[in-house]
Amino acid sequence: MGGLSFSDRAARSVWRIFPKRALSGAIGWGAGRHLPSALRAGMLSRFARIYGIDPSEAEKPLAAYTGFDDFFTRRLRPGARPVDRAAGRVVSPADGKVTDVSPVTIDGVRLTRISIFLNVFNVHVNRSPIAGVIRDVRYQKGKYLNAMNEASADQNEQNIVTVEGEGQTVVFKQIAGLLARRIVFDKKVGQMVERGERVGLIKFGSRVDVLLDASAQLHIRIGDHVKGGASVLASAQSVSRQLAGVGTEQFGQGVR
Repeated sequence: MGGLSFSDRAARSVWRIFPKRALSGAIGWGAGRHLPSALRAGMLSRFARIYGIDPSEAEKPLAAYTGFDDFFTRRLRPGARPVDRAAGRVVSPADGKVTDVSPVTIDGVRLTRISIFLNVFNVHVNRSPIAGVIRDVRYQKGKYLNAMNEASADQNEQNIVTVEGEGQTVVFKQIAGLLARRIVFDKKVGQMVERGERVGLIKFGSRVDVLLDASAQLHIRIGDHVKGGASVLASAQSVSRQLAGVGTEQFGQGVR
């Protein structure tokens, strides 16, 4: 925070000391309100500066966003985040922080689960981790536990998406958090998607889990901050279709 003013540092510190539920509730309530046109550029510019957001990635100038809701789900300008095109790469489906990397077993298949936490200030757009075909999409009703809670992976409202392509199958889960009351997935089963392509969003304070073959070589660790579509999470080590044979109903019933 070395380049921030005293007032900017004070504003950022509020997030650390204020009760998370209360602060998140206030932000969630305020996000949907339109900002006065004369104040938009200044308010969003300061917000971006405080939280280390690069406004040059945005498709539109800051003054063109009607409010924080509009800004949090912004589209990026073409080329703002180059996607690694090397074979077998698995990119992050969301902006956020890696909070867990764990071996799990589902329906007898050994997998690696990567969990990414999106706080209320992250871009809440989701992207496909690989290029391929949408093989399955399943919505699961559930709770709204804090997305940092381990139980949220199985108990919270979520959308479970299976993508097959590039010699591998990857499952990613859009998981609602404490405030998230809206999960959007724009694609349908059978559609082709590109690696890093925008496929949906979650609003707000949510989590995305990525499930991939246990043989994949990891490129991240717990604590890393990742960018959707740009950060490489892992590389496939071999052609594997194990996940395609796992019953999709198992993904909502917990792992061991």
